[in-house]
Amino acid sequence: MAKTPTWPNGKKLAVSVTVMFETWSEGHAPNYSVQTTHLKSGTLDHASKAWSTYGGRVGVWRVINMLDRLKIPGTFFTNALCTEEYPDAVKQIAKSGHDLAAHSYSQDKLLAYMSLADQAATIRQSIDMLEDCGGKKVTGWGSPVVAFTPETAGFLAKAGLTWTTDVTYVDLPIRIRTPHGDIAGVPTTDFSDNRVMRASPRDLYDAHIGTFNYLLKNEPMSLMTLVIHCQFGGRPLITSVLQELLQKMKKAPDVWFARHDELAQWALASNVDERPYRSRFFAEQKAAPKKRLRR
Repeated sequence: MAKTPTWPNGKKLAVSVTVMFETWSEGHAPNYSVQTTHLKSGTLDHASKAWSTYGGRVGVWRVINMLDRLKIPGTFFTNALCTEEYPDAVKQIAKSGHDLAAHSYSQDKLLAYMSLADQAATIRQSIDMLEDCGGKKVTGWGSPVVAFTPETAGFLAKAGLTWTTDVTYVDLPIRIRTPHGDIAGVPTTDFSDNRVMRASPRDLYDAHIGTFNYLLKNEPMSLMTLVIHCQFGGRPLITSVLQELLQKMKKAPDVWFARHDELAQWALASNVDERPYRSRFFAEQKAAPKKRLRR
């Protein structure tokens, strides 16, 4: 009988808590908020911009406090502009021992809209600003709205990073080969806290606990990524639900709360570029020998 696959530490399920710490540059605002009426195209939505600053003013602190209280490590994808607008919060992320990952300069600076030279410069600038403020080495990257280009992974490797979360097509971390060296890809999720703010935060709990129970029972060595936005999940309406969810997960003995850099190290240390679902759960079947016909 084939050995049941597990993570390196023998756990059946890895859970990675991803926190998005975001801000917008002058003259820009998010195209979403809790308001149900949007302004016409080309108009700066000052209410939406003000609403988004909750993430840096309050939300990031509440999320850090919750994770510290539960003793669960998080990976904070942080816009470099946050080092100027909310430097104390960036420093606290590092002080609390959480992962500090780059997330471009701001949410409105998308790599997909940039020249190759500007992409490389933005990546370098983002890393330097975060390291100077947080006093901690940055090892990973996540592109805002996952707007990467075919060259992005190579630029990240060239800049000395070891992983990216610009991965939407696999369930487990993979090795990505680039002209500038290998880099790990750590998958993100299709469902996060910004899906439920206008509806019911309880939907977040129901969706995740159902997935959690399914993976734990049926698919050992799986990965579950939770995505929390400070401007959404940092509000009590959602933080209370997230805390309940994480407390429930912590009770399971077979769960590994992993930082993204740990998952990346696992992927890069593997002898394969990818661990397909088929190879994990479908045994290789040898074709039965054909019977010779007697004449």
